[in-house]
Amino acid sequence: MTARDLLPIVALVVLLAVVPLFASNVLLNFLFTALVVALAAQGWNLLGGFGGQFSFGQAAFFGTGAYMTAALQIRLGVNAWLAAGLGILAGAAVAWAIGFMAFRARLRGSYFALVTLAFAEVFRILANASDVTGGAAGLLIRLDPRPANFQFESRAVFAWIAIACVGAVMVLCRAIERGRFGAQLVAVRDNEDAARALGVDALATKLRAISLAGAITAAAGCLYVQYFLLINAQIGYGTWISVEALLAAIVGGVGTVLGPVIGALALHGVGELTKGFASAITGIDLVLFGLLLVLTTAFAPSGIVGSLARLTRPRTA
Repeated sequence: MTARDLLPIVALVVLLAVVPLFASNVLLNFLFTALVVALAAQGWNLLGGFGGQFSFGQAAFFGTGAYMTAALQIRLGVNAWLAAGLGILAGAAVAWAIGFMAFRARLRGSYFALVTLAFAEVFRILANASDVTGGAAGLLIRLDPRPANFQFESRAVFAWIAIACVGAVMVLCRAIERGRFGAQLVAVRDNEDAARALGVDALATKLRAISLAGAITAAAGCLYVQYFLLINAQIGYGTWISVEALLAAIVGGVGTVLGPVIGALALHGVGELTKGFASAITGIDLVLFGLLLVLTTAFAPSGIVGSLARLTRPRTA
């Protein structure tokens, strides 16, 4: 990995880091939510874009990270920073367990996608019925805005933490893309049987990918619950995060490092503008998301980043 590989990431991170200096609370809420989705989309992209294992159940990892972070603080009095770290580890562990069962059974394509969706739905039902997770009411973290509690009076601080997390994950994905692990993921994605014949341990490669994806997505859940101080089954394990993570990666550019971030910002920007002009129409933003997905698949299958790269590439005779 060279400095040239990191230049686009650094430029995007610096541009995003400037925004909280001048943004209102409304814009900060928008930016933070978009970055949380971008982080979850990076997790999906690592597994689906680089590894070719399309998941419909990122909510299973997002909700696990959020619930673990909140429950450890409320039930056991664990420090918020430590709770967030354990929440990330829990997300990775859940992802590994799901991946081990699915990949050992040689599930691929739509079968694997449906299994991940089923696990997310099972977790939602269990969280909605369990006393440990607060049942339908969920868990509410006590407001105590101190850095030691992972709470801050300024929303800009949360935005900068989210930007730092997104930047770190982009660097990680770039390193994976340029390294041996990235080559193994691409080999498994393109032809798993051929990859095995060349000596690639397909099961271990996919388990590493889904564990990293689970950890990244769980980190998004940890940030979410520390910002809003509330988590319930519909938020944590609801389909919204799975859908938005998938859409952000596809619209931004599947298999690209910048794509999930660009896609998340674009989707949320369009969604907020649409609700501003047509707030009386319930679900208009979801309709628009579906339309964008269809248009992207039909006319720009490489997403925003891929299309821009193709347009700016020098033409040769």
